[in-house]
This record gives sequence, structure tokens and C-alpha cells, in this order.
Amino acid sequence: MKRVQYASDYQKSRAYAPAVVTEGGRTIWLAGILADADEEGHSLAGDFAGQVRCIYRRMARQLEAAGATLDHVVTMTGYITDVRYNLDFVEVRKEFFREDSYPSSTLVTIQALNRPDSLVEITAIAVAP
Repeated sequence: MKRVQYASDYQKSRAYAPAVVTEGGRTIWLAGILADADEEGHSLAGDFAGQVRCIYRRMARQLEAAGATLDHVVTMTGYITDVRYNLDFVEVRKEFFREDSYPSSTLVTIQALNRPDSLVEITAIAVAP
């Protein structure tokens, strides 16, 4: 897969690219991922950053099963239940994505998610070799 990322310094500081162009590869479509509990079953209710980290770990495992990594994510949509989580979302995203492989990203604030304790849900599309 060939990948070209277009991003200004501001966009890079927010850990996203406004446009990612790919050529070739396999497309992997990931459904919305929630994380109201971590991998050991401990509740993440009220822990926004913990939910985002757990979602990205789950995303990484799903991609690994498909022969891909987080570096192959080209776009994602995050849904948050409180606009005040915006900067927290960005800071956690920086922990999981390298500057040369930021995906395009949309962040939407919504009233509620499918599970009452969920504060965030993320969908993604990856293109892998």
C-alpha cells in the first residue's frame, strides 16, 4: 500500500490528517468499538481516557487479526457524549498513532451511546498491504 498524508502543523498537533490518499491494499472496515469495561472486566464508567485507550487496544487487536496495525488506519470517526472530552480524545490519540501515520478523523458530540456507561465510540477504516 502506498500512503500519502496531507496535514498542516496545527492538524499534526491534533494528531490527524485532513486527507489521506492510499493506493492498493486491502480495505478493513471496523464497526463501532465501545469500552465500558477493560480487558479484565473492570468498569471504565466515568473514565473517558481509559475508555479511549481500551478502544484503541481493541482496535489494534482486531486489525492484527486481519493482518494490519494501527498504522494502517486511514480514517476514523469518534463519537463522544460531552464536548469537554475533545482535548482528552486528541491527547490519547497521540499515544497510539505516529505523526507520519495519522488517520483522517472526525469527532462528533452526541447525546448518548448504546451503553449507558460508554462515553466514546470509534469506527475506523484501515488499508493494509
